[in-house]
Amino acid sequence: MRSEVAHGVLREVDCTAARAVSGVVGAWSAADLPELPAVPYTLLARLSTEEAVAGREWPALVKDRVRYPGEALAVVLGEDRYRAEDGVAEVTVTIDPLPAVVTPSAALADSVQLFDGKTNVVLRGEAGAPIDPSVWEDAAAVVEATYRQQLLMPSPMECRTILAVPEGDRLTVWSGHQMPHRLRRELAALLGRPADRIRVVVPDTGGAFGSKSAAFPEFVTVAYLALRLGRPVRWIEDRRESMLVATRGRGQDQTVRLAADADGRLLAYALSIDADVGAYPHLGAGLPMQTAWMAAGAYTTPHVHATLRSVLTNTMVTYPYRGAGRPEAAIAIERSMDLLARRLGMDPIELRRRNFIPPDAFPYETPVGRVYDSGNYAAALDLALQTLNHEKWRAEQARRRTDPDAFPLGIGVSCYVERSGGETGGLHEFGSLQVDEDGQVVARCGAAPSGQGHETVFPALIAKFLGVPETQVRLIEGDTDEQPEGLGSFASRSAQIDGALFQHLANLLIDQARNRAAGLWDLPVDRIEWTDGCVHTAHNGTPLMGLGELVKHTGPLRVEGRFETGQAFPFGAHAAVTEVDPDLGTVNILQLVAVDDCGVILNPAVVHGQAYGSALQGIGQALYEGMQFNDDGVPHLAGGFLDYLLPTFTEVPPIEVKDTHTPSPNSPLGAKGAGESGCIGTPAAIANAVADALPHVDPRLLQMPLTPDSILRALRVSTNEEGDR
Repeated sequence: MRSEVAHGVLREVDCTAARAVSGVVGAWSAADLPELPAVPYTLLARLSTEEAVAGREWPALVKDRVRYPGEALAVVLGEDRYRAEDGVAEVTVTIDPLPAVVTPSAALADSVQLFDGKTNVVLRGEAGAPIDPSVWEDAAAVVEATYRQQLLMPSPMECRTILAVPEGDRLTVWSGHQMPHRLRRELAALLGRPADRIRVVVPDTGGAFGSKSAAFPEFVTVAYLALRLGRPVRWIEDRRESMLVATRGRGQDQTVRLAADADGRLLAYALSIDADVGAYPHLGAGLPMQTAWMAAGAYTTPHVHATLRSVLTNTMVTYPYRGAGRPEAAIAIERSMDLLARRLGMDPIELRRRNFIPPDAFPYETPVGRVYDSGNYAAALDLALQTLNHEKWRAEQARRRTDPDAFPLGIGVSCYVERSGGETGGLHEFGSLQVDEDGQVVARCGAAPSGQGHETVFPALIAKFLGVPETQVRLIEGDTDEQPEGLGSFASRSAQIDGALFQHLANLLIDQARNRAAGLWDLPVDRIEWTDGCVHTAHNGTPLMGLGELVKHTGPLRVEGRFETGQAFPFGAHAAVTEVDPDLGTVNILQLVAVDDCGVILNPAVVHGQAYGSALQGIGQALYEGMQFNDDGVPHLAGGFLDYLLPTFTEVPPIEVKDTHTPSPNSPLGAKGAGESGCIGTPAAIANAVADALPHVDPRLLQMPLTPDSILRALRVSTNEEGDR
């Protein structure tokens, strides 16, 4: 039973009639379940949210005050879904509505407080040193702008799921989740049980994009009631629920200031962030630091300073969404670079080239504290322009500007740097390799795939390391009984960390096999060699012995361990060509090129597929997606995906995915994360292309999503200003 208001005082929840519905097993409000735990919160590395959370805990069921639309007021269990929904219809509630705030600016300016006696600002942070005012005063050009990074819905094909099954003194939880070991740990703490009494199993999951790595209110309630009733309890989120109460992404109000000298050399960049973190402080409260730490982008700007405020609003909790803070950083700096180029009268591509961090400067420490591992940013941009056929489109643009009947055409680029793998302290994973008597190699790790292609990439990688056929390797993931420790799948870490883990384990396995063979044959270990999954003596003095035979003679063969890598910084350049219909305000993407560099590529097909899919999500942010709210703060979603638009096959433009290869020195494989690139590089390229198509429009009026309405409003303002002049 979910709230239909965004903000209000809860006076009463009456479940009496619901309990009388045929097939309803039980119905409860928070008052009926006084021992129901609150939702656990997560600390982001290098930030403490303990002070932010104190007094602002997220209840699994509302106790006294509704703070976002759809917040759970009661839970009804039925023998099947239909009876449970019949029961929900009989629950009666009384809520005294309060004013709602749905943007950071409103939450900062309004008198509405989500928690009485507490400010709506839950965290403040900064990266880099404050910039001396003289830098701005002495600059040849300074541009200022504000950008709104709208709230997005991750919208995976499969919504959230959980099934909790009590089995004696154990609880088995099945869930589509990115971090099974974290879910086990949090449920154990909430339910007061040892972690080894809870098993979490994650089967194949239909997408996540960052939105399935928490213990949500529904998860807490399901696990608690399963133990209370001693019977299985299942919740499968439907699409309406998902659109109303699944996590949100992005949601930042940004103010930027960028300065350069007369030659176009960057002098200073200031970024101020007011971030919408939703109704309760959680991982999203610290997420804007990812934007602050990546503020410098791909450029040698001497002075960079980023400040942030994490602000509570009457919306669902903001959480990592594909790119997680890095799209916000890239969009801010890349749109500002085009503004600066316009102010200087310089080609935006030349401005970028003039300020790139050169390849011989790596490792490079930015003014905001990131240490980039490796890069060749100019090479990625050159390939993007070559693939786009930049000169051809510039000629077409010039032609159209002389043709009054032609749609205006624009070309935009965006150069990005991102961080992959996670933060310091979490750049590791656990796993094992085990050989059975039939010679099959069983690989286990703490990851939990949701479409990244682990089942394809990891067995092939292990087979390559060991020199055995891929069919001889079996991968097991997403089961805390099979793999007792693990971190999960997030932050583009699979190739960079899990791949390196399996390389490490393969080396351990080979060493152990050689030692076993040395003991079996009574020879020094340096006389034992490894070839194509077999042991033998140097110079082929003995027949090859396969792994299965070795296990039969010497017993079970298993290696396990924890492996850690350093941070990696993938990068790339995206370019877009768009045309704009000035009468309808529609944007048509004529061509999109995505050039990404994720170091050493382990599987080109998987990497290209990830790049393609994330580019589509980047198109969604640029042109279509964005939460719209009614005056009362409730999302305008009555029409489902007719009100929240996603790019469909009809809107997919010609996309060309290319790559350059700059290995990371921080990982043994040289691999960097892949998969989030399109969400990071594509939106600004499209926005810059639209601005380039409309040179008489102030680019700062063009806010995403660039819907027909927003385009026409910008054109109208510019026309009025031109008339005034």
